Amino acid sequence: MVNNPPLRDGPGHFVPPHPAALANFFPQLEIYSLLGVGGMGVVYKARQRGLDRMVALKILPPQISTEPTFAERFAREAQALARLSHPNVVTVIDLGQSGSVYYFLMEFVDGVNLRQMLQAGKLAPRDALDLILQICEALEYAHGEGVVHRDIKPENILVDKKGRVKIADFGLSKLLGVARPDLQLTQSNQVMGTMHYMAPEQIDQPLAVDYRADLYSLGVVFYEMLTGELPLGRFELPSRKSAVDSRVDELVLRLLERNPNRRCQQASEIRLQLEAIAGVTSKLSPEVSRKLSYEYRSRAEVFGLPDRKSTRLNSSHLVI
Repeated sequence: MVNNPPLRDGPGHFVPPHPAALANFFPQLEIYSLLGVGGMGVVYKARQRGLDRMVALKILPPQISTEPTFAERFAREAQALARLSHPNVVTVIDLGQSGSVYYFLMEFVDGVNLRQMLQAGKLAPRDALDLILQICEALEYAHGEGVVHRDIKPENILVDKKGRVKIADFGLSKLLGVARPDLQLTQSNQVMGTMHYMAPEQIDQPLAVDYRADLYSLGVVFYEMLTGELPLGRFELPSRKSAVDSRVDELVLRLLERNPNRRCQQASEIRLQLEAIAGVTSKLSPEVSRKLSYEYRSRAEVFGLPDRKSTRLNSSHLVI
């Protein structure tokens, strides 16, 4: 019988436990396989026995249990995250502590993350624009609920087989309150985020970060989606590297303003500008449609993709 999962292998190392080592901690689950490993913890694909549905089990890094204030912070912040309910945000089903293990039980998103999509090849501009629009909707909702993500990056942007964006790990940087081991950052309990995607103020004034930091990160992701590159140093405008409307250049540059007061101030502002720039066009590119194994049924389209206000009623929701 396994009493404790082997989460550590030397100082600072987070070794994912074998699914069998977690059985006693989660008898309500049938844990199948490891989905991913990162500074936020490890994620497993599992089946919830009682409801016979697939779920994702995230186990938080073991070192957090040694922090004297973590239990109180977990109770406060995690419950706030669990209240988030939006089609473009990964749903938290349950959370808590089992033995020494802190965990989240979340909806299982059957698809890929944006990093995997980018590695498969640069996205067509119309596909990139639709994904950004969905991300804006998620950020607009979360910011309205008082939750800042602090780590928007391709790995945390999931796309299911129906083409829907699902943002994962909302608010976990604040909850964990540590500089994660996969980042070359400074000062535990202060700097939170991922290098190259972080807003300047996340490094300079990490305790004063607000929702505008997410908008800077969104600008980095947007640029990378359009060009296949990160906006480092003296970078080219997106329209010079991609067949995108040149009016997008100004929007991307505003998102990447170092001074948050000169940046776009709200996700809704970005969404409305993109809708005004793009207007109404044709349909989802065949390549992305094939990759996601999905055909939209709506005729109402934005950026070459169906308007989600129509597809939400016409398409079947992923059962998780």
